[in-house]
Amino acid sequence: MNFLKNERTGTVEGFCLIKSCDVKKTAKGLPYLDLVVADSDGEISAKYWDYNPELQGTYNSNELIKIRGTISPFNGADQLRIERIRKCTPADNIRIEDFVPSADYAPEIMFEELSSIASSFYDETYRKITLEILSQNKEKLLYWPAAFKLHHAIRSGLLMHTLSMVRLAQEACKIYDYVNSDLLLAGAILHDIGKIGEFEVPETGLASGYTVDGTLIGHLVRGAMLIEKTAEKLQLDMEKAMMLEHMVLSHHGEPEFGAAVRPMFIEAELLSMIDTLDAKMFEMAQAVSLAPEKDFSQRQWALDNRKFYNPGGDIRPKAKLF
Repeated sequence: MNFLKNERTGTVEGFCLIKSCDVKKTAKGLPYLDLVVADSDGEISAKYWDYNPELQGTYNSNELIKIRGTISPFNGADQLRIERIRKCTPADNIRIEDFVPSADYAPEIMFEELSSIASSFYDETYRKITLEILSQNKEKLLYWPAAFKLHHAIRSGLLMHTLSMVRLAQEACKIYDYVNSDLLLAGAILHDIGKIGEFEVPETGLASGYTVDGTLIGHLVRGAMLIEKTAEKLQLDMEKAMMLEHMVLSHHGEPEFGAAVRPMFIEAELLSMIDTLDAKMFEMAQAVSLAPEKDFSQRQWALDNRKFYNPGGDIRPKAKLF
């Protein structure tokens, strides 16, 4: 944990994020807070024994706090005994991105890049549908994750995954010049748009579970429904909108992987392969970056239960956006 330590008193102090928080009772029936707090360096179990909810107020998961206390070993692990606690205020000038796993790039930059690409579409239907949906969902897109547990399950992960796919699609269009670039790029931008609302996501940008809507309908159908509704509202070409809907419904490739239908034209097939490529690269890079140098990662369930070798060096070099 990135706490500041007072060498004279032995106390530590700093800002952190509440990952879990429960009010429990001691053997004497007195309330105390049982927490797990985290920052960019890790997490630690914490206890606040002198808790009085009427004086200190209530605390919940995903809140940013400032604490002071002492760290000592307990049952083979460090534990923080909290002496003072308060919620963060705007005056603290704390960025939540510093306390949760976040995308490599600023979300505002990623959003503007996607909007710029959509604005350049020659086809009116694909341009207007994409720009309208981006505009409608901007606020949540800036922090929404791409998954609950798997690839890009990080703050602003949906934008990061989408932009990576768009960049891959742009390069593919240079090689396969018979591809309808507007259709492919629009599909790449909107393929996972139905994930907004599929998860329960607080302002931390990390999903805490699935919504009822997300469980019963899922993001593929939600995304296709949004495209159709937008095309009808803007009175656009419904046949072209249907092509874009198919891109969304088929991008998982096979029914056993969640696809409503298999890809049935070139752009849909290419989109499915690009989605798989970016998802796997993220999972592999993450696994390798956590492995010791010259050693193997833990087995990765999402990647056929394989383990991956870390040869050393920079595992995740950041590409320039512009």
